[in-house]
Amino acid sequence: MDNFKKIRNVLVSILFLNILVALAKLFYGLYIKSSSMVADGYHSLSDSSGNIIGLIGIYIASKPEDTDHPYGHKKFETYASIFISVMLFLVSYEILKNALTRFVHPVRPQIDIDSFVIMLVTLAINIFVFKYEYSAGKKLNSDILVSDSLHTSSDIYVSISVILTLLGVRLGLPVYIDPLISTIISMLIIKAAIGVIKHSSAVLCDKTVLNEEEIKDIIKDFNEVKSCHKIRSRGREDDIYVDLHVIIDPDMHVEDAHRLEHSITERIKEKIKGVKEVDVHIEPATRK
Repeated sequence: MDNFKKIRNVLVSILFLNILVALAKLFYGLYIKSSSMVADGYHSLSDSSGNIIGLIGIYIASKPEDTDHPYGHKKFETYASIFISVMLFLVSYEILKNALTRFVHPVRPQIDIDSFVIMLVTLAINIFVFKYEYSAGKKLNSDILVSDSLHTSSDIYVSISVILTLLGVRLGLPVYIDPLISTIISMLIIKAAIGVIKHSSAVLCDKTVLNEEEIKDIIKDFNEVKSCHKIRSRGREDDIYVDLHVIIDPDMHVEDAHRLEHSITERIKEKIKGVKEVDVHIEPATRK
């Protein structure tokens, strides 16, 4: 529960910063008629929406195990990440549509020193948010924080692109550079969304989490085990489920076999952080 509270606090802090950044870009982008800055503002606003979805996902994921969810609710955090990626696709569509309109009906942005100041300040905030959120996500093993930080990282490159656009227009380059950069921004958002889906679907589709050799190295410590096979793992990095088969002497007493099973389970949990359950299937070796 404490872990979920920490994740929630990170999301609340980042939500405030993202709203501040988004409003600055949107209002000033509309004022100077810069489609790329407005596009970047919508991108930052989608970050805020993602934070809210993340807070909802964390609230559900923090609920304890129950009859209908004997394995807990932690995957709801992963589902929230998927939902964020869908929102990113919608935002990228709106930005691309606006950019195409500007290609047909170009408008020259009104560029001044304030434009660059706002973009540089918001860029600095984005860099801070990315580093803070990503490190917190890794430390807390949070899908939602890691996924959201991947999106924020694209904001950094987007903001740099917008700064280059403003500079180009200021230097007298064709106005088409503005919607062109907006198109590039929409592509970056789509790339970020695909990255979120790949990361989250790996959990939902029970992709292997642990290397088999890591488990075998732990099993080698038990002299009673002749060999192990059918090693499988699934789940999230902070909620891993492992099952394996171990071969033992057929004459081993059932009580000793049970103690061995318990020892193996505890040793794996001790050696590998994030393992919640271990299912050890005992098999007797074939008599010669």
